[in-house]
Amino acid sequence: MSIEILCSECGAEAFLSREPVYEGFSKIGETLSCSACGFVFASEEVVPYKEKEAAPTIFTDADRSAKVEVFEEGENKRLCRYCAEYVVSPFMQFCSYHKKEVQATDSCDDFRPASEDPVSPDLF
Repeated sequence: MSIEILCSECGAEAFLSREPVYEGFSKIGETLSCSACGFVFASEEVVPYKEKEAAPTIFTDADRSAKVEVFEEGENKRLCRYCAEYVVSPFMQFCSYHKKEVQATDSCDDFRPASEDPVSPDLF
């Protein structure tokens, strides 16, 4: 719901001001008033909210291009990123098989898929 209103008292486009009403330390309600003239509305139902303008439709579904598939099914699964020999450190990405620095998008013929559940050694 918008907080912009067309005040029925002063006729101005203004913001709705919500002020809490307390009885002691307990909140018992809210007063709803016009930020321009201070008119207090009796309830939420009588507040004249400003209607939100519909966004213009510039493009339709006919303007959209077909979905581009860069990789064939499973083709991207042979990248170094998915290899069991791929090691990432804060300073470099490393292939432990070839003992050289690699990038996640590199690939080679010695690809060995990483296991789904990586096993961490029991250090303690």
